[in-house]
Amino acid sequence: MKRVHAGRWLVLAGLALICCGGCWREMLAQPQPPVGEKQKVIFDTDIGDDIDDAFALALAVASPKLEVIGVTTAWGDTDLRARLAERFLKTTGHGDIPVAAGPKTHAAAIFSQARWAQAEPAKAWTDATDFTLDAIRHNPGEITLIAVAPFSNVGALIDRDAATFRKLKHIVLMGGSIRRRYGDLGYFPDRGPEPEYNVMMDVASSRKLFASGVPIYMMPLDSTQLKLDEVMRSTVFSQSTPATDALLSLYEEWRASTGNPTPTLFDAMAVAAAIDPSLCPTTPMRIEIDDKGFTRPVAGEPNANVCLASDSDRFFHFYIPAILNGAGR
Repeated sequence: MKRVHAGRWLVLAGLALICCGGCWREMLAQPQPPVGEKQKVIFDTDIGDDIDDAFALALAVASPKLEVIGVTTAWGDTDLRARLAERFLKTTGHGDIPVAAGPKTHAAAIFSQARWAQAEPAKAWTDATDFTLDAIRHNPGEITLIAVAPFSNVGALIDRDAATFRKLKHIVLMGGSIRRRYGDLGYFPDRGPEPEYNVMMDVASSRKLFASGVPIYMMPLDSTQLKLDEVMRSTVFSQSTPATDALLSLYEEWRASTGNPTPTLFDAMAVAAAIDPSLCPTTPMRIEIDDKGFTRPVAGEPNANVCLASDSDRFFHFYIPAILNGAGR
């Protein structure tokens, strides 16, 4: 009985292949992505205040799916941030990645990792606006901007050359708050949104970004409050690679400055989503920004793809092996 059924199946399968030979030829003729092709990214960061920027940069340079073609520093003392970024890149074996500094601004946040940054010699830095626009012109439609800082650099890019800015492939950002505020991890009913730091610090530039027409993938507070607890920290820091040793040093400075033992890896989700969008599925929404920095969903044509929830356990099962396996890259 089984042999009879198997024979009939083979006959039917053969007929299907004969009748649909054109389908197979069409499928095989479809262009396939080049093996090993990497996504070009520029990482725009206010590294040095909170610790999550360092964890995000560590993931970006560890991933075999990303080619970090530059790091740009935004907000506050952008020169000191550039020194920190350059030291981190050199320490982790990525000293060939260029670093550029954006316009300085007033920043009230504490630069918690200044001592580590100051060990890197000061120098004249490439202008971040010039660097980014030049990179886009040489790679139109190919560059993803991962923006995890107040959007001062983005505003400067749009003011200088909005047409070139629109030639970005897309932007993946950490910013905004739709339903959840700081400290709301989803265990209780939503307490509503509040202004999020990256948006609130530069409302004018944030509005320019959301009106730019560039595809935006937005990771707000709703999906980025990812706590690196004691067990996970022990797993990462016990490995003693150049990347984890640098992260440990920066973590210790941050903890001493803030008195907080548990980092929240807001910015790392933006990098993770650029690598694997399924880690933070998005919903098309139209976002407007009010004068206080609230990011309000409104009716109308969507201008952003917004991740409203993420799986913390899945994120860390992705993040920690990526950091440890990519430490020697």
